Order: sequence, then structure tokens, then C-alpha cells
Amino acid sequence: MTELNISLTAIGLLWTATDFIAKGLVHGPVEEKETDVHSIPNQTDGENEEEQALVISDSVNDQTPLINVVDSDKLLFSVFSLLQKLGADERPEVRNSAVRTLFQTLGSYGQKLSKSMWEDCLWNYVFPTLDRASHMAATSSKDEWHGKELGTRGGKAVHMLIHHSRNTAQKQWDETLVLVLGGVARILRSFFPFLRILNNFWSGWETLLLFVKNSILNGSKEVALAAINCLQTTVLSHSLKGNLPKPYLNSVLDAYEFVLQKSPNYSENAASKVKQEILHGLGELYVQAQRMFDDSMYTQLLAIIDLAVKQAIITTDHFESEFGNVPPVLRTVLEILPLLCPTEDISSMWLILLRELLLYLPRSESPLENEEDESEHTSDHIPDAHVKIKDDIPNGTTSISLSKVEATSLSSGSTTALTEGIPSYLFAEKLVPVMVDLFLQAPEIEKHIIFPELIQSLGRCMMTRRDNPDGALWRFAVADFNRILVDDVSRLTLNGGPISSISKPARTRIWKEVADVYEIFFVGYCGRALPSNSLSLVAQKDDELLEMTILNILGDNILKSPIDAPLDILQRLVSTLDRCASRTCSLPVETVELMPSHCSRFSLTCLQKLFSLSSYSKETNHWNLTRSEVSKISIMMLVTRCEYILNRFLTDENDLGERPLPAARLEEIIFVLQELARLIIHLDTASILPLHPHLKSGLAEEESQDKRPHLLVLFPSFCELVVSREARVRELVQVLLRLITRELALEKVSLAS
Repeated sequence: MTELNISLTAIGLLWTATDFIAKGLVHGPVEEKETDVHSIPNQTDGENEEEQALVISDSVNDQTPLINVVDSDKLLFSVFSLLQKLGADERPEVRNSAVRTLFQTLGSYGQKLSKSMWEDCLWNYVFPTLDRASHMAATSSKDEWHGKELGTRGGKAVHMLIHHSRNTAQKQWDETLVLVLGGVARILRSFFPFLRILNNFWSGWETLLLFVKNSILNGSKEVALAAINCLQTTVLSHSLKGNLPKPYLNSVLDAYEFVLQKSPNYSENAASKVKQEILHGLGELYVQAQRMFDDSMYTQLLAIIDLAVKQAIITTDHFESEFGNVPPVLRTVLEILPLLCPTEDISSMWLILLRELLLYLPRSESPLENEEDESEHTSDHIPDAHVKIKDDIPNGTTSISLSKVEATSLSSGSTTALTEGIPSYLFAEKLVPVMVDLFLQAPEIEKHIIFPELIQSLGRCMMTRRDNPDGALWRFAVADFNRILVDDVSRLTLNGGPISSISKPARTRIWKEVADVYEIFFVGYCGRALPSNSLSLVAQKDDELLEMTILNILGDNILKSPIDAPLDILQRLVSTLDRCASRTCSLPVETVELMPSHCSRFSLTCLQKLFSLSSYSKETNHWNLTRSEVSKISIMMLVTRCEYILNRFLTDENDLGERPLPAARLEEIIFVLQELARLIIHLDTASILPLHPHLKSGLAEEESQDKRPHLLVLFPSFCELVVSREARVRELVQVLLRLITRELALEKVSLAS
């Protein structure tokens, strides 16, 4: 107690003595064997358990006198006893050195210890050391220390500075407890397969779990992280090798679940760090031990993560969120979600995973829908891929209850209310791409069950453009909506249709949801003059590009591919394009000039898609049944739309008198006249045009594929436009009339004929 260095040197000599004593231990070496991961942790007497464990022989070398072995055992325990007592020394340096030496000794020579010696070490030295350190860390004084007086300056005493992490007795005992927990982790990492066959080891494991939970909830941040690491080191080291029985894995999940249900007794920043560590641990645990997870364990894993998400949303720092930063706990959740893909053995868990993620996205505010969602959320029915999907349930299928912790996690409020805790749907913005990545990895059957619900949720995210046009959520939703549709259409094209296990009603429901989203988003939110507070010119261009992208995917990818959408869905999709194409021509001439340029461009692009869907060329190598049906639908809508545009132009021109027409209206009719001249349609498409039977029969007899019978339908409107004041319009009408002449085979013949 006089000189610190002498004490530390003495502990070093104890380490040297241990090296010498350990040479007298001649017990058999450890032989590592795979154990049955499903064995009961406290079952230690069976012959099979002994054969499947790491066996340490109790026999000694026949050539060595027994008295030497006994003496070595006693000497070693005497050293352990001294180190344990020194582990309670009031001097932090001494006790920390003693703790390190004790666990280093056990780690270095544990393979030489017999079963009975290990039992003595655990119950007489390891757990008592952990208990004392934990007790002292909890009860020691929190009063700040002043360093040793070094002298005086200006009549005032000058004290040695002590770092803030060591300036109280409690903080220094926390440091000791961290060392003890690290030592326990080292022992379990090295010898767990053998230790778990010791008598009453399961009760010791439960004791350790109590220490860990208490350390996380009531200890400092450093102690909590050390406690988490103690568990993580053990389960990660042995789960991959198959040396971790399932009850131990379950106990770790239960411990994390218990901790997250309670409120840690330290600052919010420290609590956040601890929760992040737990979540990272859960992700690593699933990756390493996923073959051990069954439906129940996976459901519990999701419920724990769900609890952490809801707590983070409730307690989030709005100051941080206002600057576009996702809270740290939620960032961690986003990092581990890609790791949680269910294995083939628990493929039904894909539905639970994806439905749980959908709950964090904006949901309908309808009271009826919320009530139904709540009722379905408590259902424990797992839908089968061949079960008919109920149309009266908003999300399409019943949901699956999460686990025993769901009730407590939901008691803090509905997800709808919780997601409002973060401004601008900040968490949802980051979640959408992660969720879609997971969806694309799901098996086909599970993917088709959840597909309609995902489309609905993405649609609701896209609709947030109305209330928050400057937000990023609707942009992410549009991009990922495009991504899943392109993926689905590509699979249909590659496989020649959906797989046989997917029923036609299921596919029809998917296309119905797709049509709903396109109709609502295109008609209500695209090509509109939406209010904006901070959009720069660059951002406006980006948004317009995003609108054009989703429009191109519908017009060029989906409607031109051999999709399995029903005829009524095809009509709705084409009709949506037609409704958007009508914006410029349907406005009164007085208000057309007020339309922003991007609005008229969107309307004109939709009109161009109608022309594209109606057209046919000899180079077209993907003409199919769907393409033919789309062409027939498009040509009828296109002819009607063009007739309206032509007649409306003439009416507006007459009403304005000598005043010039708005540029948008003039640009529209010139575009229509030019595209009509270029348009060539398939004979099947021409068959549905409202033409006289003689004209149809004449067209059918023609061998040429370059036909423009649609011009015959619009001939009366062209005749009216020949008196237009616009020279460019008259020129284009003249070109169209010549084409009609050729279509009717009325070109001038030679004088000789």
C-alpha cells in the first residue's frame, strides 16, 4: 500500500508464478468437436453430450505423481485468490492490473484446467469478481476528485489535473467493470463449447445476462457497450461454428428486447449510441446465425427493430432533422435492413419483413381504413400464394402479428402518428430505396403477394408531392416505382409471361393498383403548376426530367411490351395519357398563355405517346397481341383527341379575330398536323376505325403496309382548316390532303392514260 510501482511489480510476479505453476498441469488438451446446436444448455450428464462437447480430460499423466498435480492445482487457485482480492483494491491501477492478469491467466492456460477446476474458477473467482465490480460501480461516490497537490502559485494550491473520465470513484470502477466484462468475453469466446457442459452453467449464463442487462440499463455508456460486446463476442464466435445451442441465442434476443423496452438511465446521446450498438449486433447476429433462425425468432428480431424505430421517432431531435439528418438510431436501422433477408427455410417471413417496412411509409388517413388496418395487424393468419386476396382489406392481404413484444411497441402510438414525428418524411425517404431493394430479392410467390401493397404505398408516397413538392419522398417513390415495374415487365418478357404458380386474379390486382397510381399521379400531380418555396431552376429541370422518365416508362416500356394486363387496364392506362394530353387544348384560349411552359411540354409529350402507341413500321420486331390491343385503343383515342384539337383551334382563331393565338396552342396544332402526316398504322389497327365499309374493304385489299387511313376519319376537319390565317397550318393541311389523295388512289395519272 506504500508504493504503487511495487504493487504492480508484485502482480507481474504473480503472472510469472502462474507460468511456472501451469507447467505442472498435465491435464489433457482441449479437442474441439462440433456440438448439437439444439441441445439443452443445462443438460450435462448424458453420454452424448460428453461426446459432442469440447472434452477436457480429468485424467493425468500416469508418469506424474498425483501429489504434484494436486499441489499445482492448489498453487494456481492460491494465485487466483490473490488476484481476486487485489481486484477489489481501492487503487484503480492495482485492481485493473489484477483483473487483467486473472483473465489473461485463464485465457492462456484454460485448456489445461480440468472440468472441476473450471467450475471452481467460475463460481469462486469469475462471477464474484464480476459481482463485486458491478456493485462497486453502482454504489461508489460520484463526487469529483482533485488531483495531488503539486505546489502553490500566487498563494493558491496547484493540483494535478485528472481527466474527466477518471475524476470520480464511480468512473474508475466503471473502468474496472469494463475490464471484467472484457475478460469474461475472452473466456467465453475461447472456451464456451466446453464451459456449457459444466454443472449449472445455464444458471451462470442467466446470471451473466442479468449483469449485462443491468449494465446496459444502469451503467455508463462505456459499461453498456462492454456488456453488449460481451454477449456479441460469444454468440458471433460460436454461432457460425454450430457450437451455440438455440436456447442461448434466444436468451440473447430476449435480453436485447428487454433492454429496448426499458429506458436507459443516461443521457439521450449515450442511449442512442447503445441502441445503435444493439442494432448492429442484431444485424451481425442474424448474418452469422441465420440458419438457426425459425419463424418465431425472426419475428422477434423484427419486433425488436420495430421497437427501436418507434422509440427513435418519438424521441428524435427535430433540430437535427430540420437539417436533413436522419437520427442515428434510424440510420443504423437502414444499415442493417439489407442484412435481414429471410432464408429459404423461412421464406414466409418476407411478407412480415416487407409489411413491417410498409408501416413506416405514409398511410391513408381514412378512419375506416385505419380501423381495418388495425384489425388485420392483429391477425396471425399467414396468407398463401393461392388464397384469393380480399378486396375489402386496404392492403390486399391480412397481416401477421409480430411477436409478444408487439403489444408493448404498439402501445406507444400508431405508426401513422409516429412517422409524423420526423419532418418531411425523412425516415421514409431513406427507407423507400432500401425496401424496394429487399422486395426485388424476394421469392416470386411472396413478391406477388406483397406487390399490390407496395404499389399502394409507393403511390401514397408519390402523392406527397401535393403537400410537399420540395420534399424528396415523392421523388424516391417515383424512381423506385419505375424500378419495380421495369423489373416486372423485363421478367414477363424474358419468361414469356408470369410463372405458373401465380394466379391470374393476383396479376390483375397488381395491374389495377398500377393503373390507379398512374392515373392519380399523372392527372393530379404531373405537368401541374404546383406551389414551391425553394425549388431552383436546376431542381425544376430535374423534376421535369423525372416526370418524363415515368411517362417514357409507361409509354415506351410497359404499353409496348407483352404484358399480361387485362383489356380494361390497358384502356385505363391509355386513357390516362389521353387525359394528360388534353390539358392544353381544353383550356380557354384566355388562360393558355398563363400555363407554365413545362406544363404544356408534358401535355404535348403525352400526345406524342399516343401517336407512338398507335404507330407501326416494318422495322417493328416486337409486335404482339398486347401491342395490337394497345394500338387499337390508342388510335381511337388519338383520332378523337386530334379532331377536338383541330376544331378547337379553328374556333379559337375565329373568336380571337385579328389577335394572335397563344404560342402553346399554335405549337400544339403544328405538332398534331406533322405527326398525323408521319403516322402509319397496322392493318389490324385500321380495322376498328369508323370508316365506310367500302373504304375498309379497299384498305384490306391493298398490299402496301404504308397506310394512313386515320387521315380519312379527320378529312372533314382538314377541309375546315384550309381557311386558317396561319400559313404554316395551311401548308401542313395541304400535305395531309395530298396524302389522303394518295390513300384513295386519286393521284394524277399521266396524260396518256
